[in-house]
Amino acid sequence: MAVKIRLKRMGTHKRPFYRVVVADARAPRNGRFIEEIGYYNPLTEPKQVKIDEEKAVKWLVTGAQPTEVVKKLFASNGITEKFEAAKMSK
Repeated sequence: MAVKIRLKRMGTHKRPFYRVVVADARAPRNGRFIEEIGYYNPLTEPKQVKIDEEKAVKWLVTGAQPTEVVKKLFASNGITEKFEAAKMSK
């Protein structure tokens, strides 16, 4: 089963709010997911991003593939470096 880390759109019309979820790649964007690991609110200034780093690194180590936007969020929060360190320690 291919697993992706991606955004699930929430909020109202023209007021998007996103949850960072781990889901099967075949599931629809707002459909079933395996686990919620954080959220992203692009409308606030500064943008709010809260991601559970331990869960994110755990899923990356097990082979989950983040989408392009999630990769950028991980890089800005330092999760990519923690993943690289965890991968090197194995």
